[in-house]
Amino acid sequence: MDFSKILIELKDKHLYRSRKISESAQDTQIIINGKSLINFCSNDYLSLANHPQIKEAFKKGVDAHGVGSGASHLLSGHSRAHHDLEDALAEYTGQERTLLFSAGYSANLGIFSALKGELDWVLQDKLNHASLIDANQLIDLPLQRYLHNNIQSLEKKLAKQSGPGMIVTDTVFSMDGDQAKIDDLKKIVKDSNTILMQDDAHGFGIFKPNIPKNSIYMATLGKAAGTMGAFVAGNEDFIEFLIQKSRPYIYTTAISPAICTATIKSLDLIKAGEQQAKLLANIDFFRNFTEALGLPISNSHSAIQPLIIGDGEKALKISQALFEQGFYVGAIRPPTVPKGTERLRITLNANHTQSQIEQLLACIKNAL
Repeated sequence: MDFSKILIELKDKHLYRSRKISESAQDTQIIINGKSLINFCSNDYLSLANHPQIKEAFKKGVDAHGVGSGASHLLSGHSRAHHDLEDALAEYTGQERTLLFSAGYSANLGIFSALKGELDWVLQDKLNHASLIDANQLIDLPLQRYLHNNIQSLEKKLAKQSGPGMIVTDTVFSMDGDQAKIDDLKKIVKDSNTILMQDDAHGFGIFKPNIPKNSIYMATLGKAAGTMGAFVAGNEDFIEFLIQKSRPYIYTTAISPAICTATIKSLDLIKAGEQQAKLLANIDFFRNFTEALGLPISNSHSAIQPLIIGDGEKALKISQALFEQGFYVGAIRPPTVPKGTERLRITLNANHTQSQIEQLLACIKNAL
């Protein structure tokens, strides 16, 4: 296989990806490749990744538990810190139990691997995260996708199904920032032989979880919570079922127990609500200012604010122009988003100032 040819083709199509080196802590001000930038390219929505209280909790966790867990959860790797975090997450989400995973991708693969043989069909939103699509393929069921956030499209496909199945949706969609119609989905699954599964990677910690009874809820801890890992929440029997059947859970070393100690402190700050209030105020300010400038921002009320460019080369050029002016904003291209919807993906954090937001939007307006 000629890998060099493939790489050249990616570059010619403006689809080549390259890594930039961060030389500072994750924050609203960041140093990338030696350049100081205002960071609008981070999923640290509540600005907790560099929070002093969480860093202190992590240090105490290292003192108490060491750095690595040393083993999988089913051997000697499941510490008191892991168990306490699972209990805290169950309380926060209002579910009977939770189960920790090393990452959201692993958690989604873990859910589907456990359900292999238990489902006859799966219906997924057209814009679900790649990990949900890959997980679906893992269990060897045909990938059926309904139109994005379209309840009528879902109902039409649902009417053709028989046997046990699952409806799967992102809660906040990672590239568009809009939110699933969970209340409508709750009504659909209420009286049917159907499970609802939510991937709330981009909503957890910001919006209150809306979890129907006997459904599956997955969320990540490396975004709004500012640490790392993920968890699955559900009833007692389902979590115990995952422990017995989920291959990524069974065969993966547990995350650092010190991370669990830090995440418990993150939950305390999330429950206090101050950072959410600051983020939601920034979202309102951002949207009002884009409207005043006439910028065509998509209809999102989450921390993810996409500006559709529609051309990969142009999106890259604008992103680079912003970088040179001191702003870090990602250009998103296929296959992450469909061709023709290339975009700038602006992510807002709680600690952004209104001045920083104004400066960014003025530069985007000029670049367009």
